[in-house]
Amino acid sequence: MRGANLKFQSAINLKFIIFCFVFICLAFLIVRSSFSSSSENSKETLMSYVKTQNCPCNKIPPSLSDTIIHYATSNITPQQTAKEISVTERILRRKSPSNFLVFGLGRDSLMWASLNHGGRTVFLEENEGWISEIKAQFPTLESYLATYDTKVRHSDDLMTSAVTSEECSNVVDPRKSKCNLALKSLPNEIYEVEWDLIMVDAPTGYHDEAPGRMSAIYTAGLMGRNREVGETDVFVHDVNRVVEDKFSMEFLCEGYMIQQEGRLRHFTIPSHKARRGRPFCPPPKPNST
Repeated sequence: MRGANLKFQSAINLKFIIFCFVFICLAFLIVRSSFSSSSENSKETLMSYVKTQNCPCNKIPPSLSDTIIHYATSNITPQQTAKEISVTERILRRKSPSNFLVFGLGRDSLMWASLNHGGRTVFLEENEGWISEIKAQFPTLESYLATYDTKVRHSDDLMTSAVTSEECSNVVDPRKSKCNLALKSLPNEIYEVEWDLIMVDAPTGYHDEAPGRMSAIYTAGLMGRNREVGETDVFVHDVNRVVEDKFSMEFLCEGYMIQQEGRLRHFTIPSHKARRGRPFCPPPKPNST
């Protein structure tokens, strides 16, 4: 287990944040490989070791130290693989501090917030009880309740309705959209921020009665198109499933797809306000030979 954690830490390459974080990560690796005591003792040992070191910036931010301690003393790993995480990490390395919106609150939330150190990372979660539980453990995470009125079993009908409706190709604030896929009841401040990155890893979508990610995927693309200038990097996880596969290709567009790693797809959605007349989707990129 220790070897796997070291490999995971190496893979996500936290070196980019700040020099202090690099130093503390190395300290974590040393302590992790040198001590095999209980979880509680590991916390005390790690904190004692960190306090004795001279960091060039004096002090590591509490959010980063909390993250190191959490993953150093937990057997729970993030939902995504190391290779999948590295796709988003590379964009965060270039763009952070940034505005990062994540559909889903989970075991990897503390990691995402830390990789966007100095920026704003917001989580949208469908389960109010889970929000309370995570807030009790990590009060610095910013999260809000999101409600959905869709079900996976209706996804085919929703797709047919959306692709034949002009309303769903209009680029507007989601709150003003007449497309039945647009999420209109999120907290107002979600709509008032231009998000640099959006991760769609929720809501639940693995059974017919689950809400599915149809609206989350569509709304993420609409938010990217509706920004004033620039572009939004959108990531969709679990594209091995039918809904995530079809809806990401239809509404985030094959022509905007940058890459796929495992079950994660990365799209870059440009502003449609900055250049009027853009088609909702560009032509698909020619297949490389």
